[in-house]
Amino acid sequence: MIGDILIVSGSASQKLAANVAKELNDVFVRVETKKFPDGEKYLRVHGNVDEEVTIIQSTGFPQDETLVELLFLIRNLKDLGAKKVKVIVPFMGYARQERRFNDGEAISAKIVAELIEMAGADEFASINLHEDCVRKFFNIPAYNLSAMPAIADYVSEITNDPIIIAPDKGALGFAEEISEILGCNCTYLKKVRLGPDKVETTIADIDESEDNGSKVEISSVKGKEAVIIDDIIATGGTIVNAINILKEHGAVSVNVCCVHPTLVNDAISKIFAAGAKDLAGTDTLKSDVSSISLAKTIANHLRE
Repeated sequence: MIGDILIVSGSASQKLAANVAKELNDVFVRVETKKFPDGEKYLRVHGNVDEEVTIIQSTGFPQDETLVELLFLIRNLKDLGAKKVKVIVPFMGYARQERRFNDGEAISAKIVAELIEMAGADEFASINLHEDCVRKFFNIPAYNLSAMPAIADYVSEITNDPIIIAPDKGALGFAEEISEILGCNCTYLKKVRLGPDKVETTIADIDESEDNGSKVEISSVKGKEAVIIDDIIATGGTIVNAINILKEHGAVSVNVCCVHPTLVNDAISKIFAAGAKDLAGTDTLKSDVSSISLAKTIANHLRE
């Protein structure tokens, strides 16, 4: 026996898992992984396993490899004697296809959830799933943790008079959560279709959220330090558009924060070229801008 609770990391989340182990004063177990010449994965857990284990492994790019590695870890730890395996997937690949948008499509989020459970997971948690309904695909306890408190702490360090901006209505909940923590205003950008091929994006003037009726404080972005918040930034196109609008409306600066920095196709350079003062993501994924640690967020969940 190595310790009361073991923290085990896949290759995608080693630094984050090590920091979680430090927060909890738990044992961090080394896992050896490599790829054979034919592309197959080799995995070995170094140490004895016969207690509760927590695996931390994001399943971002390359999604197929990181997912297979996670499944190997779960089943291997159970075979080695782990009595309970908790699985923390900070970024869950394939989670954005939670239903059939067109006939014949695979519901990838459901399939991945079933694979994780079938491999032997006893509990599951992720960070800001793109759709919370993904949790319903599990028959084991499943949690959707929020990165917003950690992001709010970061925003408080880099700004003095912020207004939190959601780049679209779908991200308004994130903006509201952060603005409530910081005691500042928030708003969102809305798209107005002017014709078949023309869409205008403007700052929304709303008195209350249509979804839950809660009051949303609104103020002009002029003279404010605007902070854009989103869950996933991929190509950065939506963010670039938002930066341009905020600067046109007189924001003194525009910072960008996200939970999952997938950042493909030169997204980082596009965002900075548009005039962003800062770009920061959390460490659910490895990237050049993953500067907001969620180690405390995950550790607090595991303490509950």
